[in-house]
Amino acid sequence: MKRSTWTSVLTLFALLGAASAQDYVTGDLQVSHPHALELPPVSRIGAVYMTIANRGAGDDRLIAAATPAAERAEVHTHVHAGGMMKMQPVEAVDLPAGHGVTFEPGGLHVMLMQLRAPLKAGETFPMTLSFERAGTLEVTVTVEARGRAGTMGHPQRSGQAMPAGQGGHGMHGGEKKP
Repeated sequence: MKRSTWTSVLTLFALLGAASAQDYVTGDLQVSHPHALELPPVSRIGAVYMTIANRGAGDDRLIAAATPAAERAEVHTHVHAGGMMKMQPVEAVDLPAGHGVTFEPGGLHVMLMQLRAPLKAGETFPMTLSFERAGTLEVTVTVEARGRAGTMGHPQRSGQAMPAGQGGHGMHGGEKKP
């Protein structure tokens, strides 16, 4: 019995450590669970999702993102226009004091354009987030397998399924071709 109790305690600590390993803090901001989804090797675009919580008394804004994993990284959102869901870049994301903002499929995300290598499950890459007040924060993005709860493969907010293999990014109208 003692051995299984210790095993349970050690397992709990390992899980807690793994969960906190995905949290990053700068000033009053906490970034949780930055992740991307595995894509087919031919995909040249991807997206990063996360939650940003502002635990402070003052507002802040996410103003930019950058990563060596892609030629460009831009903050985007989905908008309903002309009967379709389309993506468009946003200048900044407001982070009101005492609130959190979730980046998720069908909503806000960091768009990765012209990926330098395929996004493969289990791999990681760095990404730098720039905030108006809190400065910069480097996070490690984990690439997750498709099909996990809360990831792509679920319907968009418009009720339409995302195109297979593109994570919905095939409807992106603003991407410039090389």
